[in-house]
Amino acid sequence: MAALITENFKFVSLFFKSKDVMIFNGLIALGTVASQTMYNIFAFDCPCSSGRNYLYGLAAIGVPALAFYLVGIMLNKSTWDLVSECRLRRCRKLSGVAAFAVLGTVVGRAAVAPVTWTVISLLRGEAYVCALSEFVDPSTLEGFPSGQGLDVMARFPCKATVPQEMQGFWAEIERRLKYESQCFSFQLLGWLMVAGMAVVLFLLLCMKRCCSPLGYQQEAYWSQFRSNEHDLFQRTAEVHSRILAVESVKSYFGFVALEKEEKEQLEEHQNASPISSTEWNRITGVYLYREKKGLPLYSRLNKWAQYSAENNIDAMEKEMDTLS
Repeated sequence: MAALITENFKFVSLFFKSKDVMIFNGLIALGTVASQTMYNIFAFDCPCSSGRNYLYGLAAIGVPALAFYLVGIMLNKSTWDLVSECRLRRCRKLSGVAAFAVLGTVVGRAAVAPVTWTVISLLRGEAYVCALSEFVDPSTLEGFPSGQGLDVMARFPCKATVPQEMQGFWAEIERRLKYESQCFSFQLLGWLMVAGMAVVLFLLLCMKRCCSPLGYQQEAYWSQFRSNEHDLFQRTAEVHSRILAVESVKSYFGFVALEKEEKEQLEEHQNASPISSTEWNRITGVYLYREKKGLPLYSRLNKWAQYSAENNIDAMEKEMDTLS
């Protein structure tokens, strides 16, 4: 039972594998803050019209946050690893805990930018002032002319559009809405979101350290291995695809125009050959840490290389379709 619990909870380590992730998330948050500031300066322009202010204020908060969230999901490699896993293997070997961990990495990382945008928007209060200005009760303002409707109240976010006889109430209304936004519900909600994210992050990091089957040094090594493997794979794939493209172009035109460096690569790697779809599928998909005879297998590609070195086709056919 202890071994089973350890095996399942080790998947939580997928949430954050190194300090590089923390630095990356911090950069995303800073970039989002800068984007939100630029948006408020150059793009945010309350319509100051009854019926439109509320929608515009909500859209200013929700639409960019949703866009950031979707972009974050699309740019996460784990998203497409999970899609490939389900497409190629129908998620047969993907346990509920593993799926939760992978989805957690996707959702958690994608949520950094939209949560930051939402919190900053709520704390600044411009969208709140725009959205709720028309709902200010004129009877609560001392000396305010009676009989004024929503159309007049909706103009107050835009000082220039406020009737001259009501200009004196502009500061009071703005102050009240800013107070409600920054010192009441929305600031409280914003700080609660910040505190909640901090607590969740702390708990995840603690769980990762407690449940990970790897020590700190080996986990740092795994992170470096994956980073180096990814960089080398991308560079090698670029050269490999260029060599195969040279063969296709040359067979069609009878020659191919190459730069000096490309000619050197072609001469050095003349033995490059196409890779079958089966082999591509074997190194594609979700992968979580495992060992083989006490030796670590750090990735699907690393796993494929080990079985290829042993020339054990039967074991490869059986094992390369498994997740862990």
